[in-house]
Amino acid sequence: MARGLLNKLVSRSLSVAGRWQQQQLRRLNIHEYQGAELMGKYGINVPKGAAVSSVEEVKRAIQDVFPKENELVVKSQILAGGRGLGTFKSGLKGGVHIVKINEAEDIAAKMLGQVLVTKQTGPQGKIVIKVYLCEKLSLTNEMYFAITLDRKTAGPLIIACRKGGTSIEDLAEKFPDMIIKVPIDVFKGITDEDAAKVVDGLALKVADRNSAMDQVKKLYKLFCESDCTLLEINPIAETSDNQLVAADAKLNFDDNGAFRHKEIFALRDSSQEDPREVAAAKADLNYIGLDGEIGCMVNGAGLAMATMDIIKLHGGTPANFLDVGGNASEGQVVEAFKILTSDEKVKAILVNIFGGIMKCDVIASGIVNAAKQVALKVPVVVRLEGTNVDQGKRILKESGMTLITAEDLDDAAEKAVKATAS
Repeated sequence: MARGLLNKLVSRSLSVAGRWQQQQLRRLNIHEYQGAELMGKYGINVPKGAAVSSVEEVKRAIQDVFPKENELVVKSQILAGGRGLGTFKSGLKGGVHIVKINEAEDIAAKMLGQVLVTKQTGPQGKIVIKVYLCEKLSLTNEMYFAITLDRKTAGPLIIACRKGGTSIEDLAEKFPDMIIKVPIDVFKGITDEDAAKVVDGLALKVADRNSAMDQVKKLYKLFCESDCTLLEINPIAETSDNQLVAADAKLNFDDNGAFRHKEIFALRDSSQEDPREVAAAKADLNYIGLDGEIGCMVNGAGLAMATMDIIKLHGGTPANFLDVGGNASEGQVVEAFKILTSDEKVKAILVNIFGGIMKCDVIASGIVNAAKQVALKVPVVVRLEGTNVDQGKRILKESGMTLITAEDLDDAAEKAVKATAS
């Protein structure tokens, strides 16, 4: 939800040349219940809650955490937005339900282990391993709050809207005057004036203004100290007892800060990620899965973009972005081939290497070793150029492998597209 908003509201400052390229950045995304727990440690008001992964845990949570509650909010935990309007493949409508306390076990059982499909998951959906049980608060006013990084102002940017709990993208389109943006000087930090602008933009009705400003400052402190790239609360809400509460929690973190926040990065849930991307990260490869038929193995992001473009130009569709980098080992090349061949949609593989730091003979040896370990059932088109190109071509020729060689990128793309049709 936040990505669409930021593209519209921050002068497209976070957007780069396409959807897949945005996703190339590895940013830790944690579940709502984990974000709420982290917020609580910073003194931010959050609902009482408990994450559970079985019906037995639901029973214990009701007894231990919610002994006096009459109703609970049961939230499926997946790393995607739009849960409330999602549909389980089992047929259950909605990934968020408000239920009587005696119905909590039943609805949790219908969510756990099931696949939830939302507008952000794609048709494949995501499996629900945990559900988050929360106390039902009496919300009197729902608003939107987020902190992100703004390239234009070179620092954190707080975004607030006096309406929330629904699609912020739609509100931004229809009522842009409701959105306020407060850039923060990263050297000075958040001031009373900054916090006041945010609180005024939220247009509070019952919550104490000074207390709300304190909450905003605590949220900013969390954002900076935890190396967040995004902190989003939708809704941030006023309750009937005049409190400002974070009724939602979405946090992303900069992977470059992993060495400082080992306890946070230990929260990574690989079950919610593309297994190919998980395998690529372990092998220190840059991989993003796409929907096409031609698997690409390239060195360098620029060459990868050019390769994908020229595949499209010749009528094909790339199945992935895979950058082996400038210093890949034979082992990494082998892992790259394993990842490419694990995609059932791939009908051909295009290897496009321009040897600079990356040597063509290393790539060639990796291809040969990969062929020994992986059953290559699809055509492989290889274009090598640059450092040690003659040695690389000789290694491939002497391997006895059936390869389609190409003289240049245009020739390689054309042959790869043709190979998918055969």
